[in-house]
Amino acid sequence: MPAARTLLLTALAMLAFAGNSLLCRLALKETAIDAASFTAIRIASGALMLWLLLRLRHTPLASTGNWRAALALFVYAAAFSYAYLQLDAGAGALLLFGAVQLCMVVFGLLRGERLNPQQALGFALATGGLVVLLLPGATAPPLVGGLLMLLAGLAWGVYTLLGRQAGLPLAATAGNFIRALPFAALLLLPFIDQLTLDLPGLIYALLSGALTSGIGYAIWYSALPGLGALQAASVQLSVPVLAALGGALLLGETISLRLVLVSLAVLGGIALVLRAKLQGVVPQKA
Repeated sequence: MPAARTLLLTALAMLAFAGNSLLCRLALKETAIDAASFTAIRIASGALMLWLLLRLRHTPLASTGNWRAALALFVYAAAFSYAYLQLDAGAGALLLFGAVQLCMVVFGLLRGERLNPQQALGFALATGGLVVLLLPGATAPPLVGGLLMLLAGLAWGVYTLLGRQAGLPLAATAGNFIRALPFAALLLLPFIDQLTLDLPGLIYALLSGALTSGIGYAIWYSALPGLGALQAASVQLSVPVLAALGGALLLGETISLRLVLVSLAVLGGIALVLRAKLQGVVPQKA
């Protein structure tokens, strides 16, 4: 794949991932839509868009995805929405991204991998940064919202691990979105008398599902063949930064010194782990 095309697709995918945070925060902050409705509409519109993309590519959907991955996808989407009732876009994206990456590292440790000193320092910096972000203080995000976003990150990490062996990742993602629909419907039932919806909220939820999720994932999977595994992991460091900048420009959110310092610790720590792998350090087995 030409480098220029890979670069363009990668940039668009990162903007889409950051856009998910912005659309969710904008919908729950500025419109009447509730978190359960936003989650259900996002999953339903994402499933429809992914199905349509597969039809256009003449790719079969049968036997793709699985129920465990669908449940992890639903937990991510629901916790993500409820977290953004309280969190700013930048802080939420940082907690989500940090939790996903740390989940992957912990999975490796559980499999018997060992961190070299540089990786251990990076892991400690990233973990410590997330803890500091949640400590009480004038600029600390609400604890419940922060914990919900960590749960969303953990669920997305599990979803990613479950999907590692998918032969057709876009088809598997479509299958998982479709399987997540019953979970989304069950989420609506307890709040059936409290659901609220308006046109702007509906539009933001549809955009989040169809555009920044469905088409965003399709673009990302198109870019991946032109990226190495470490490049693909490294480029995602940009997502929290893009979300924070977007939150400041579009939502009037404040980028506090605390968020800047914590972002440097979390993203810098993850970069150290990735850099050690890039240098060809092979983790030792226990």
